[in-house]
Amino acid sequence: MFVNTDLKYIWKNGSYEKWEDSSVHILSHTVHYGTGVFEGVRAYKTDAGAAIFRLNDHTERLFDAASKIGVKIPYSIEELNQVQKDIFLKNNLIEGYLRPIVFLGSESLGIRAKDLSVNVAVAAWEWPSYMSPESKKNGIKIIKSSYEQYSNPLHSGYKIIGTYINSTMALHEAIEKGADEALLLDKNGFISEGSGENIFLVNEKTISTPKTDHCLNGITRQSVIQIAQDFGFDVIERDISYDELIASNEVFFSGTAVEITPISKIDETIIGSGSIGPVTEKLQTSYADIVSGRNDQYRHWLSIVSE
Repeated sequence: MFVNTDLKYIWKNGSYEKWEDSSVHILSHTVHYGTGVFEGVRAYKTDAGAAIFRLNDHTERLFDAASKIGVKIPYSIEELNQVQKDIFLKNNLIEGYLRPIVFLGSESLGIRAKDLSVNVAVAAWEWPSYMSPESKKNGIKIIKSSYEQYSNPLHSGYKIIGTYINSTMALHEAIEKGADEALLLDKNGFISEGSGENIFLVNEKTISTPKTDHCLNGITRQSVIQIAQDFGFDVIERDISYDELIASNEVFFSGTAVEITPISKIDETIIGSGSIGPVTEKLQTSYADIVSGRNDQYRHWLSIVSE
């Protein structure tokens, strides 16, 4: 749930609106057809002040996603980077979540999305952690979903609004069955991802993760791969079967919201020790140090909002 919104603002189309006053027209093309893109971005408390993790990478992906659906964002990458810093400061946040979103206007309605206004908004709010500290330590339970991951290549690389209904349905199914998250397979029956997370498996010094043919090439995913390689692990992107996944020593999710979260049970199979494994813990600790500004090697991944 959102908190403290009475003093929050949302930036939209060049100006600030009070949180409770911000709205979208009911006939917006995006409301009806999902023609829009978004990003999920985190900022963390550091000794130098609030810092946004991999800000430019997220904003570049937002622009790439928009171009894939034929939408031209009426701002530059640099302008939206600054907006994300400014809204964080205006909302007096020390750490939290940012949501840039691009959506089409309500000038007409129909499948053809031409001659419509392009609207851009950025919200920012407190969101300490998507997963509880207990989940980060003891792991979560996931179940294989009956929903197959989209084979549409647009979904594989970008956060396009209309593609996320599949993830919502898969997550709801998992929760209704007593799990924390869903595990989706691709059209070929290989492991794809969670409802909104990338997945990794660990066996000794080798870390494997699905190829990005049928999953999002998440920015946290890219970060984990780099960190793991810097630690000397072999990281392989490949097709992974369900049977191989449940036989792994360790399995974990990565993502802006979940950060690095161990998976301790898949369906009825306990993974490894049934708690966080040593490799996952090493990566999790390192990631926490990086986003909090305690690791100079990766300081270039942080954008201090006051600079």
